[in-house]
Amino acid sequence: MRSGALVGVVNVTPDSFSDGGEFSDPAKAIARGVEMAGDGAALVDVGGESTRPGAEPVDQDEELRRLIPVVEGLVAAEVAVSVDTYKPGVARRALEAGAAAVNDVTGFTDPEMVEAVAGTRCGVVVMHMKGKPWDMHIDPVYEDVVDEVESGLLEGVERLEAVGVNRRRIAIDPGLGFGKRARHSLTLLANLDRIARHGLPVMVGASRKGFLAGVVEDQSREARDRATAVSTALAYARGARLFRVHDIPRSRDALRVAAAIVANQ
Repeated sequence: MRSGALVGVVNVTPDSFSDGGEFSDPAKAIARGVEMAGDGAALVDVGGESTRPGAEPVDQDEELRRLIPVVEGLVAAEVAVSVDTYKPGVARRALEAGAAAVNDVTGFTDPEMVEAVAGTRCGVVVMHMKGKPWDMHIDPVYEDVVDEVESGLLEGVERLEAVGVNRRRIAIDPGLGFGKRARHSLTLLANLDRIARHGLPVMVGASRKGFLAGVVEDQSREARDRATAVSTALAYARGARLFRVHDIPRSRDALRVAAAIVANQ
């Protein structure tokens, strides 16, 4: 963990903001996850429901239909898998299928999600989101975004620890773009050292986000991936150690350079 780890993103949804429909076929999603692991991803994060701004929720049965065959296929291929869900039933079924971690964009605010991971040995990622995917983009307001996100994340950690989840199993994610304007996400990246000071691994999910495209004034995937690699390197220097990305090779190289520079400070 000292040198950082990459988490590959595989969206098995028809409407993801970054690769909608590209991996909705389970065989293609499994192949993509295996490729990511071969490129250096320590974990492949599989999501069956889009959480882009304005996205409509899907029911549990549909999410399971999309998700479980991919989880099972990746586990069979000996790829470590995390599942991106906020539904307790989906989390439980994915863990039964062999997932190693649960990534909850709602920060384990649902007591049933807390219970779903309480008696397991899985890793958990507590993410901060203001609002819900379908309304989080509507005028999010903060007095101090870093302080409020930090407090929200620590409250999620406390909920998990209260039911016996070992702190060593927990990572935190400031939720860039989730109920944040561009300036909020950039401020969080600039102040990650405040989020990282609690001894918990910090995950950053800046990959292909709209606020990066706005900075470089280029909406193309290529431009977003270049900007993501830069944010990976800078986030590492600010204390982040987990990086949820779509383009593994580009961020892998950026992370190696950043880690080498930090090691020689």
